[in-house]
Amino acid sequence: MSTFIHETAEVNPKAVVGEGTKIWNNAQVREDVTIGKNCIISKNAYIDAGVTIGDHVKVQNNVNIYTGVTIEDDVFLGPSMTFTNDLFPRSRNLNWQITKTLVKKGASLGANVTVVCGVTIGEYAMVGAGSVVTKDVPAHALMVGNPAKKIGNICACGERTIGEALMCGNCDGAEPGVLFAKRIP
Repeated sequence: MSTFIHETAEVNPKAVVGEGTKIWNNAQVREDVTIGKNCIISKNAYIDAGVTIGDHVKVQNNVNIYTGVTIEDDVFLGPSMTFTNDLFPRSRNLNWQITKTLVKKGASLGANVTVVCGVTIGEYAMVGAGSVVTKDVPAHALMVGNPAKKIGNICACGERTIGEALMCGNCDGAEPGVLFAKRIP
């Protein structure tokens, strides 16, 4: 499986792009970025200097990932979602410091989600479209709103669970991409 970089994409020569990754039109990947294998970086995505992206990550159209963000494996970033990296933004700030953000394995962030820097989004958490994340998100949490609030839990397969359970009962709790024996008719 070979890497594909669209002719209109800008990928800095100091970026490392894993095998099987596809970078589509007008995407920009800055210096010192590391992108894992089998990722999709969609149209108009912007990945700032020093960002780390794991394997099997899907970055939809118009996503902005700024310096200080780390994305682990199997993460989904919905269209037009964005990360911030400065808690006190000003046009001229001599004391500017990057505030780090971590998105853990298997998390899904819906369309137009905004993640305020300095948070950790837990494994397999799901943040609904249009939400604004201002605090850490627990593993398997289903979050919605502005600010995002927990309304339930999500199984690793993506199904909502009952109560505080972390598995849905419709699968074997396996990670996405695995056939679920109980789901197949």
